[in-house]
Amino acid sequence: MRPYFARMDDIGKPLRPAQRERMAENAVQAEAVMNKIDAEVERIKNVGIPAEKIRERGEMTVWDRIEYVVDPGTFCPLHTIFDPENEESGSTGVVDGLARIAGRWCVLIGFNNKWIAGAWIAGQAENNLRVTDLAKLMNLPLVWLVNCSGVKLPEQEKVYANRRGQGTCFFRHAELEQMGIPVLAGIYGTNPAGGGYQGISPTILLAHKNCNIAVGGGGIVSGMSPKGSFDEEGAEELIKATRHFKAVPPGSVKVHYDSTGFFRAVFETETQVLDALKECMTDLPAYNPRFFRVAEPAAPKYSPAEIASIVPLNQKAGYDFDNVLARLVDNSEQMEFRPQYGPEVYTGLVKADGFLLGVIGNRQGLLPNYPEYTNEYIGVGGKLYRQGLIKMNEFVTLCGRDRVPILWLQDTSGIDVGDTAEKAELLGLGQSLIYSIEQTHLPMMLVVLRKGTAAAHYVMGGPTANNNNAFTLGTPATEIYVMHGETAAAASYARRLVKEKDAGKPLGPVIDKMNEMVKHYEETSQPLYCAKKGFVDEVVRFEEIRRYIVAFANGVYQNPRSICPHHHMLLPRMIRSQVVTGLDRPA
Repeated sequence: MRPYFARMDDIGKPLRPAQRERMAENAVQAEAVMNKIDAEVERIKNVGIPAEKIRERGEMTVWDRIEYVVDPGTFCPLHTIFDPENEESGSTGVVDGLARIAGRWCVLIGFNNKWIAGAWIAGQAENNLRVTDLAKLMNLPLVWLVNCSGVKLPEQEKVYANRRGQGTCFFRHAELEQMGIPVLAGIYGTNPAGGGYQGISPTILLAHKNCNIAVGGGGIVSGMSPKGSFDEEGAEELIKATRHFKAVPPGSVKVHYDSTGFFRAVFETETQVLDALKECMTDLPAYNPRFFRVAEPAAPKYSPAEIASIVPLNQKAGYDFDNVLARLVDNSEQMEFRPQYGPEVYTGLVKADGFLLGVIGNRQGLLPNYPEYTNEYIGVGGKLYRQGLIKMNEFVTLCGRDRVPILWLQDTSGIDVGDTAEKAELLGLGQSLIYSIEQTHLPMMLVVLRKGTAAAHYVMGGPTANNNNAFTLGTPATEIYVMHGETAAAASYARRLVKEKDAGKPLGPVIDKMNEMVKHYEETSQPLYCAKKGFVDEVVRFEEIRRYIVAFANGVYQNPRSICPHHHMLLPRMIRSQVVTGLDRPA
């Protein structure tokens, strides 16, 4: 298959100086958005006990541990500012992302020991489920840096119970292990109750000498038999028991290494635990990258940093999608699938670090003489029509057949609406795309380049409507909403305006309500809000998208569950057959 993959078709072109100058302010605005994200990340890192105090105690912070254990330059953080429950720290108490350790890719997650000793806090359960989903979808080992003091007891109702509560991580660990996905744990500090379960449920437990894991901590054990209320005598007994269990916490190394043997190994220093994790990672299944690479890795011909001079933050302005893709993929090359059909959507094959990926994205701009089912209006890029939905169904299905993971680059204003669109079967074709995505069982990565709107956000790889979305990235231009704020205000108040007008009443109060709704939509759809609430898993600079794509490609091809031999693939042959319809018979 070398003729298909070694040299694909060129895509994109250099930016003209005039375009750079015209988009200079756009790049400044994009950086201003990211500065707000950076400030929130830094605030979260500084919450709780100062890092210097942790280090004075001879311990490392979770960020220190991650920096030590991860291969330099490979950590791709996710959920950094995720805070769906508005926890007082403004975080979920864990740090996670894709990472390479000792040459092997994994999903890495660690408790933030600077905040309440790494306790279970509001929002963490959802964060942890997303992390285990990621390991499950990409078939990657899950590596824990356990340092968890258990439930934040004053707010147990936000943590403990529920179908998606904190306890689900235990059956998820068992589920991963039954799928052949190892769960590794480096264990530090005191880990009672939830921390104890989190410590025992992984596959291999590597312990620091001062750590413990236990069903209940000293405070729980010493308070096991109250009289139903507390008096001074009971308080004195509690003080005595607490002092004892502080000196000799339950579930220490003496118990779980010497007696139960749960700990595989115990180490004197914190870094030795991390070194042992590195050694474990080298023992795990992983193909040599050359097994799946279709070509040698190559950087894009054009810098990813230039995307800030291509994609306008102004949601109503257009841009050249091909120029964006050219700055994300190897050697700025691609093989486009059905380029003349469904022009509002790009579908094609690309390479990332030498690995084959399918790409689906929204093209922008006016589309004369389209869609084919009406003369009442012309198509606009970003909106989905009949041909585009059919093309995506075909492409997704073929990627599933050929086992090619998919990258979605989303900038959509929705699906065409009205009776004409309904007669064109768009409602059914949207649902059929979800069906096509589900039947592939392929890992998928989504980047919301700019707009994620209405049902189009769901059907184009959105995490809401499929089980294959590994993670979603936002950018400085990202906005996610059911519809634009102005459209929502018009839809909500149009009849009220008519009613007030017919009654001879002033329209001002209704207009004020409409403008309030527009402002509310603006505030609840911006990148920072999207990351906080989990609409996206991380917001990154435009130039960082390529790094995440490379990590995704390496991860999904490290140890895939199923393989299509390159010479058995249909999709590249079908793409080429659009140009070469057949071979001439020899004379």
